[in-house]
Amino acid sequence: MGLTSSAQEPQPLGRIIMAVKGWTDRLGEVWVDAQVVEIKRRSGPTQFLTLRDRTADMSATATVSAFVLDAAGPLPEGSRVTARVRARVFERSTQLSFEVLELQVAGEGKLLAQIENLKRKLQAEGLFDTHRKKRLPLLPRAIGLVTAKDSDAERDVHTTVWRRWPAAVIKTRHAVVQGPHSAESVMVALAALDSDPEVDVIIIARGGGALEHLLSFSDEGLVRAVAAATTPVVSAIGHERDTPILDLVADVRASTPTDAAKHVVPDHAQELAVVTEGRRRLHQALDAKLADLQRYLDQLRSRPVLVDPTSAFAAHYDRLSLLRHQLDAAVDRRLRTEESDLRAAVSSIRALSPKRTLERGYAVLVDDEHSSVSSVGDTTAGARIHAYLADGQLDLDVVATTPRHPQGAHDG
Repeated sequence: MGLTSSAQEPQPLGRIIMAVKGWTDRLGEVWVDAQVVEIKRRSGPTQFLTLRDRTADMSATATVSAFVLDAAGPLPEGSRVTARVRARVFERSTQLSFEVLELQVAGEGKLLAQIENLKRKLQAEGLFDTHRKKRLPLLPRAIGLVTAKDSDAERDVHTTVWRRWPAAVIKTRHAVVQGPHSAESVMVALAALDSDPEVDVIIIARGGGALEHLLSFSDEGLVRAVAAATTPVVSAIGHERDTPILDLVADVRASTPTDAAKHVVPDHAQELAVVTEGRRRLHQALDAKLADLQRYLDQLRSRPVLVDPTSAFAAHYDRLSLLRHQLDAAVDRRLRTEESDLRAAVSSIRALSPKRTLERGYAVLVDDEHSSVSSVGDTTAGARIHAYLADGQLDLDVVATTPRHPQGAHDG
């Protein structure tokens, strides 16, 4: 029932505030469709949300318990929600607020929440860890491609790969990339390429699309199949803003199919330019090295010892000549000394020789047996002895032997 009032009979402000509060209390609990534009978490049990109408430019603040907020699951800002709320008016400030009693993620937000839950599960298992990522080959023998037949993604990959590296080999496996059986179709194509020994890298490519069109690339079975593949996998799903779980588990994430092609093969023109530049720098380095060595060689050749190698021996030649002269003089002196000594020795020998003795009139006596006769006791009367003189030999018969008594002896 409306309140009556006039300038003469105004109503108290507090009564009006209480009336407004009564109206909101009679509204009770209602379900609303809204968008979460801000979440303010606090350390206490009460959290704060800002809800906005999805079609009109109107918003409202709301409180929610931490239990209700957590029960809704991952709730990124911007998510569409369905909330059971109760309106409240605070008497002191007359501020209108809403208390959220139940909260459910709706539309894409619900899908995002499901993807977020799966993402957390797989992350806890370590499927997104960096150490699991395999390095792409520098130049693959063959490139595997999983994509829809006659799609823009297929054309973009082929065109970019062959433009960058004309000799590249691409093995394509077509698959359904949208719909209830798309994940299974991609898994079959992935398994076929992963078992091919010539395929060194696999690209899974799809053009952009709505969130529900890319759900198969967040399928748990497909994600686990990519994680278990032995061949490096490049994910090229949608555009830069699209991030299915496949991007997180793949060895390399490309923003577009064209970007994926740039990851798997080098640019022929750039590589040729690098090789050309490398060869130029190598020739330049070799020329500089040869110039340095030539300068060093010229310096060596300009040194006196190399200009006239024999000049260093001149002083030695003089020294050698002096030493040779001194050696010759020393040898001559030694020879003269030795010659003088030798002559003195020869003179002594000759003076003492038997021949010289014989020449002085002495003789050497021997018996018939050529034994020396040096005493009268060595022969007897009647024996024949032989006397050797300086100029010949005499044969003598002993007539008698007369011993010579020692000086001073006398008959007793």
